[in-house]
Amino acid sequence: MSGISAYGAYVPYTRLPLATIQGRPAKQGGPEKAVAYYDEDAVTMGVAAALDCLTGFDRNAVDGVIFASTSYAMAEKQGAALIAKALDLRRDVSTSDVAGSLRAGTNALRSAFDSVSAGSARNLLVIASDCRMGAPRGALESKLGDGAVAFLVSDSHAIATFEGSHSVANEIQDLWRIQNDPYTHTWEDRFVVTEGYTPVIVEGVLGLFEKLGLAPGDFTKAALYAPDARSLGGATRGIGLAKEQLQEPLFGKLGNTGCAFALMLFAHALETAKSGERILVASYGDGCDALSFQISEHIEKLGERRGMSGYLARRTAIKSYDTYLRSRSLDPKEWVAGGDPGLSATVRFRERDADLSFVGGKCTSCGQVHFPQPRVCYQCYAKDQWEPYRLSDKPGRLLAHTFDYFFPAPEPPAIMIMAEIDGCHVQIQLADARPEDAVLDLPVEFAFRKIHNAGGKANYFWKAVAAES
Repeated sequence: MSGISAYGAYVPYTRLPLATIQGRPAKQGGPEKAVAYYDEDAVTMGVAAALDCLTGFDRNAVDGVIFASTSYAMAEKQGAALIAKALDLRRDVSTSDVAGSLRAGTNALRSAFDSVSAGSARNLLVIASDCRMGAPRGALESKLGDGAVAFLVSDSHAIATFEGSHSVANEIQDLWRIQNDPYTHTWEDRFVVTEGYTPVIVEGVLGLFEKLGLAPGDFTKAALYAPDARSLGGATRGIGLAKEQLQEPLFGKLGNTGCAFALMLFAHALETAKSGERILVASYGDGCDALSFQISEHIEKLGERRGMSGYLARRTAIKSYDTYLRSRSLDPKEWVAGGDPGLSATVRFRERDADLSFVGGKCTSCGQVHFPQPRVCYQCYAKDQWEPYRLSDKPGRLLAHTFDYFFPAPEPPAIMIMAEIDGCHVQIQLADARPEDAVLDLPVEFAFRKIHNAGGKANYFWKAVAAES
């Protein structure tokens, strides 16, 4: 029987205090939301969640990647293939994108269960990631947050066995975003909740109970999508769940992360789940997907990962609302970016192993690591004697740094460092840091981020971030 053998999550380091949106000073411990910074998007967050999920697992065992998002920037270019390359997975993995609905995450997860149960794959990596925007100071801006979650769906050693699902399709124009519009829009709140969210999610969950012969009391935790706390309370009463059964919805801490939201709450619930417990997951968007999971004894053997708790604890507040607007390129500009094609597609293709997978070369003659891989080893002068060597999952340390006040960052300066990774020196940017954080011998790890938007397209590379102590 198929199930989830591992999970991971990612919450951006940066938080936007909700008070700053109304021009008020932020208070310590006040409500906030997680926001992807200027070098992050749905893809980079998805990679981070996948890395967390695959902790302790052999990446060569992954047979496919399914990427769910409503905010992937490219209309005709697959995000799953890009993520697979960044993760340095096998070349013969299957890849697919799921989009168009806030149920994309649960749609992708159900597809993975079907594929594994049918025997077409043994291990599928499912990633749900969203970076949605409400119009500045609009009704949705304070509600929407950014984040990602990943699950490894397997045919054995499941920590959470998939028991079944029930879906309801419902055509309603309550939330939408049209082509080329950066902002998500909503209709009047009362209509959205009373005609859309509440009756549909109640119908979906009760349908699951009837299909599986279960009752509300059979579930230890319920990870339910909800637009706000009040709506969640109404849905909870309609389903018949007790308040203590609800997984904390993280309103005022995370924000609504779209197609990743219910699944991120599910990942949070898995952090404390015990064998024999049952977890309910329900997503919403033009209908409802309700899923049931039974926790197995394998959860006790799963290695530690950063997870939702680790990333929620790792935070810094954006200094001002104007800084947030600059990070999203929402501030007024004198010049509009041109429509040039950007970087050479030939160069991007030739250097994709280095740029996307962060793969260098290890000299087979002397063992010296180089990045990027040259023709001749600087250590022993052997020529063309290399084997691929992935650097993205190796620890590093800061050897030197400089501050660049001219680089177009929302909070100058950009911090450039020389990092040492397994004896190899790499020039790289230090992200999620301020000048006082750049100290010699700082332990660093590496995160997949946007490096620039030449040609109007996101271009990616790896950046260093301070390692968790």
